[in-house]
This record gives sequence, C-alpha cells and structure tokens, in this order.
Amino acid sequence: MPIYAGLPPGTLVMLILRVLRQEPLHGYAIAQKIRALSSDQLSVEEGSLYPALQKLLANGWVKAEWTTSDTGRQVRSYRLTSRGLKQLETEQGDYQRMADAIAAIVEST
Repeated sequence: MPIYAGLPPGTLVMLILRVLRQEPLHGYAIAQKIRALSSDQLSVEEGSLYPALQKLLANGWVKAEWTTSDTGRQVRSYRLTSRGLKQLETEQGDYQRMADAIAAIVEST
C-alpha cells in the first residue's frame, strides 16, 4: 500500500509527462508505472489521472490514439509530443527549484 495516496500539488503533470517520455501508455499503465517507479510509494487515482490527461491533450503536450491492450481491450494510448517534451523540461526545472527551496528550509539550523 502506498504511503502517500495523493501527490504533491503540481507534480502529477510532470510525472505523467516523464513516464510518457519512455513510451506511449494507456491511462491504467501510466498509473501503474508511476507506482512502480516510486517503489509503491505514490499512487494516482483515476479521478486525478484522467482530468490531467485531458489537460495534457488540450495543451498539445500529448496525443492519444485508440489501441488494443495486451488483454484485447480497446484503450486510449497517450504519447508525448515535442511540445510535451519542452513542457516536461519546464516542469522538472520548476519542481527542482521548489524542492531545493524546501530542502534549504528543512536543512537550515
């Protein structure tokens, strides 16, 4: 069971873009990949994932197409666009600056 069932604000988009940088995935696979890469520490709920994917589609950061899953079901697979790759770089930079600022406070004497 994940220690943190939600995600810090602003990180879901970055995490989705990051896992899609490796390969196109359908929604459930995106959630599973985030969970696996975080060693089961993070989980993404459907109620957060699919609205975030719609936002990414609307911004042109991902494209979607219908494909068939390993189980034979029709699923919508998402892939990163070149605009999405640029956004990922921006998101990672913003995240790193925030993490550094928080670490500076936490580690201060």
